[in-house]
Amino acid sequence: SFALTSSFLGAGINQSFVSGIFALKNKTSSLGISINNLNSGAIEERTEFQPGGTGRKIYVTNMAFGLSYAQQLSTRFSLGGTLKYVYENLADFTNHALNVDVGFLYKTDYKDLRFAVLVRNFGGNTSLTGTYLASSYNRTSGTTLSSNTFPNVFSLGVSMVPWKVERHSILAAFQLDQPNGNAEDYSLGAEYNYMDLLFVRSGIKINVTGQTLPTLGFGVRMMLGAHPLHFDYAANPTNYIGVQHQVGLRFSLNKAENR
Repeated sequence: SFALTSSFLGAGINQSFVSGIFALKNKTSSLGISINNLNSGAIEERTEFQPGGTGRKIYVTNMAFGLSYAQQLSTRFSLGGTLKYVYENLADFTNHALNVDVGFLYKTDYKDLRFAVLVRNFGGNTSLTGTYLASSYNRTSGTTLSSNTFPNVFSLGVSMVPWKVERHSILAAFQLDQPNGNAEDYSLGAEYNYMDLLFVRSGIKINVTGQTLPTLGFGVRMMLGAHPLHFDYAANPTNYIGVQHQVGLRFSLNKAENR
């Protein structure tokens, strides 16, 4: 299975995510690879004496290369983890580091009720290295950069299908996020499913600054030969930087009935 997602976050900032998941021969475990890239686009360098720009462009790039492994321990319980190599670039500063994501999933036979727990970005301290001096006025060439922990996030999710009639069903989901350096926030969402062909989604974030309006989205499942191809779109209206857009494609090399 392969997936590609692009998020247009506003102010020229874009995030792209590419992943591939490969089932192993034992059919109870999988390997995955992924690349997550956040790019600022070109930023005009400015100083006190050149407020119109120095003619130089600077960039901010954050990338994470992930290697994942997941194991189904029983018909109800699965767990997995991702080892990530993180690269950061800010003008002439760079950073190289490692961190880990770990999570598990528990399924029940009651209305497809599922529970999931995830810990993201578990690792030690890290910091940027390098030097950058756009203007030497009233500055020294040495720059002291502080070392900080990764932004660890603990997430708890619950989903179920409370209503299902023939070709129609509704899925409801709840997620709690607890960052290590911020207040916890909550997400509520719902998805309408028609014959696994058309999906209509909506959700809302609670206790997130600038996120008071609900998100909206849809998905369509098509066939490419004998294999399912999913197209997804979501719009996230914000209070300060307009509407953020996200588009995604998912393609699975397996038959639709085994989706």
